[in-house]
This record gives sequence, structure tokens and C-alpha cells, in this order.
Amino acid sequence: MTMNEPLPHSLPHPQLLLELDALRDKAMAADSLNALTFSMANDLYPLLAFHQALVFARHDSSLELLSVSGLSRPSEDSPYLVWLRRASRWVASQVPDGNPVWVTQDSAVVPDDISEGWGEWWPTGVWCVPLHDRDDRRLGLLLLLLEQEPPVVLRQQLGGLVQTWAYCWSALTRQKRFGRWRLSRRQLVLGLIVLAALLLIPVRQTALAPTEIVSRQAQIISSPIDGVIAQIQVRPNQPVEAGTPLFSLDETTLRSRADVLGKEVAVAEAELLAASQRAFDNPQSKGELTLLNGRAQQRRAELAAVQAQLKRTVVLSPRAGVAVFSDPNDWLGKPVVTGERILQVADPAQPAMQIQLAVADAIALEPGAEVTLFLTAYPLAPLKGKILETSYQARPSEEGVVAYRLLASIDGNPEHARLGLHGTAKLYGGRVMLGYYLLRRPLATLRAWSGW
Repeated sequence: MTMNEPLPHSLPHPQLLLELDALRDKAMAADSLNALTFSMANDLYPLLAFHQALVFARHDSSLELLSVSGLSRPSEDSPYLVWLRRASRWVASQVPDGNPVWVTQDSAVVPDDISEGWGEWWPTGVWCVPLHDRDDRRLGLLLLLLEQEPPVVLRQQLGGLVQTWAYCWSALTRQKRFGRWRLSRRQLVLGLIVLAALLLIPVRQTALAPTEIVSRQAQIISSPIDGVIAQIQVRPNQPVEAGTPLFSLDETTLRSRADVLGKEVAVAEAELLAASQRAFDNPQSKGELTLLNGRAQQRRAELAAVQAQLKRTVVLSPRAGVAVFSDPNDWLGKPVVTGERILQVADPAQPAMQIQLAVADAIALEPGAEVTLFLTAYPLAPLKGKILETSYQARPSEEGVVAYRLLASIDGNPEHARLGLHGTAKLYGGRVMLGYYLLRRPLATLRAWSGW
């Protein structure tokens, strides 16, 4: 028995079953909807010699042409495609359920505008094969243009293939179909109203800023005279008492100067004594006494000044606290000038937050505003406090960011609030609308760029 011979109703030809099984395998192997519809439009031809096969996808009440047998997807608005849009909608209306339908010009009342094109482009009939998903929702439509209705045996056996096509179609378009969900005008209006209402909700305005724990009672220790650091006598974060030596300056130059001035004082006093003795016999020597006496006083004053500087080469702590400074090796042998900052003596019992609030993140803050500090070393134990003071002018920080300096208290006496720890502070301002909270930065950027 060959494929051209009639197929018995009771037993289909084995070759037919093999061809249908191969078509199912191609459908299951399709990786996209275009690949699936191309197979539907072309691979059925060996079993059913059609003039043309058309595959349409249904979107709401419209149909989209996906594949045409023997061609890639058409993209030009030819007269045939313009007529096909109208004809496909009418043909789809002739298929009320999920069963294939044979439609001819004699079996249905064809509108005049479609009948004219049918006689020009289509053969006698169209076999309409709908594809439905499990929820009986139509996915697409396969139109086969034939001279006569397909054989009964072939129609019976194609049912399984059509179900496979529908299953693959549904699987390939499930995500895409969900993404095409559209809102009605009423839903869109309600959504806009809800969004506008949400933007009017009052919320607390907040800002984040890097923070360091410092002492509220910290005294800067600077160099009392010009010199060179000879020794750092404390370690960083070392507790000190009042009068504890902190550092000392090199005394070599001052001691040499003191020795020279001491000899000059001795010479000046000897000259003054000799002139005093000569004054009893020589009246002219009395005029030298005033000059020599002034020179001796000058030398004694210079020596006293150098001796006073020698006493200031060792710097003592003015109060009890903790020595706060960098590595001592950074200071040893370094020349310093009078008033140059060397270290701090801070009271660890009075910690505070030193906040660097960048200008770009600045919000309206008043003394007493709440602050929450999340330390990097203790992220699960935040510290609470309130703003004590704010700087009037923004200045570049050590990182080069122009920021305002804020000082905030720390509530209670937490043990982990140690000097020198860093973290991120959350500053709480007044209440503003949610829309302003979300659009404040974009609006500021827009105004900076546009000048409006």
C-alpha cells in the first residue's frame, strides 16, 4: 500500500503514523513560537498537499499572521495581506469551538468583499484547525487551503498532533502572554489615583552620613615652641592623668644657646664690675656704667628666655583622659612650629557622634533632631542620640567631600561606644510628603543642570 492509495478507516497506514510521530517530535523540539509555527505551516505538506498553509495567533479579538508555507514571515502590506486580514477574521468566526471546520464558498455565506478575493487567491475550500489551551482559550488558527476536504482517516489521526501543537504553543507563550496583560482605562485611572494618594502620605525625612565617635570633652595639645619631636612618651589611646608627660622636643639647640648666653652674661657682669671700680678714680668711667649695665641686663634676659623655653620642651597633660593621635613613628624627628596640633586628650566617659553630612544629602535639621548610629563593628547594636550643634558652613572633609560637621550626643552609657569607632548615622528630619521624599534628589539635580 502506498500513500496515494486509500487508507482503511479501521487501520491507518504505518507510514502515516511514523510521519505524525516525527511531526510531534519537531513540535516538542521547537525552542520558539516562530520555529513551531514554521513547522506547522510547512512540515504537514507530505501528508496533505495543500495550496498554502497560514498560521495565525490570536490576541484578544485580533489575529496576527505568523507563518506562511514556503515563505518567511511577510512584512509588506500587499493587496493579498490587506484582504487576508479581513478574511481571517471572518474565517475565525466560522470556527465556534475547538473542532476543525471545512469552509467553502458554498457551505457558508461569504461577504462580498471576501468572496471577491477568495475567487482570486484561494482554492475551493479552507480547512480551519483551531488550537486551544487547557483552559479552552484559543491560542491560534491553522488554515489549510485545499481543493477538497481532507480524508477521514487523516482528520482522525491529526487530532493528537494538533493537541501537541497547542501544548507547545501554550508553553512557549505562557511568559509572553502574562507580560501582555493590559489595564483598562478605569483600572489605569484608579491606579493613578491610588498612586497620587500614596505620594501624599507623610513620612519622616532621613539622610545617611559617615560618622566617627569622638569625645565631647577633648583638648588639643599643640607644640609650645618651634622644634623637633624627640620622643613620644605615650601610646595611642593610652589613659593619662593630669601632669603625665606626653611628648618632648629636642633640647640640643636650646642648651647650646643657653651655654653661650651664660658666658656672655658672665662677661657683661665682669665688664660692669670693672667699670664700677674705675669710676671712683676716673670720672670718665661713670659714663660707661649705664651702657654696660644695660648690656648685662639684656644678656640676662636672653638667658632667662632660653631657660624658659627649655622648661617647655616637655609637654604635660593638662587633664585626665585618653591620648588620641596617630602612630608615634609619624612624629619622631619631625620639625614642628608653635601651635601645630600634635594630639588630643579626650575624656572617654563623654562620647559623642561627629557626623560629616555631605551637601548633596543635606536635609533641614535642628538641634534636638534624632540620630541613629550603626557602627561598623557593632551593626546589631545601634546607638541613639540627638543633634547638639551644626556647622554654619560646609567644608571639605578628609575624603575630599564637601560636608557639614554635626555633633550629636549618645544616649545612655553604652560600653561599645569607644572613641575612634566609625559607622553610618541615620538623621531624622521633619515630616514631608512621600512624593517630595522620593523626588527631592532628582529635582535638585534637574535644577542644577537646567538652572530652573
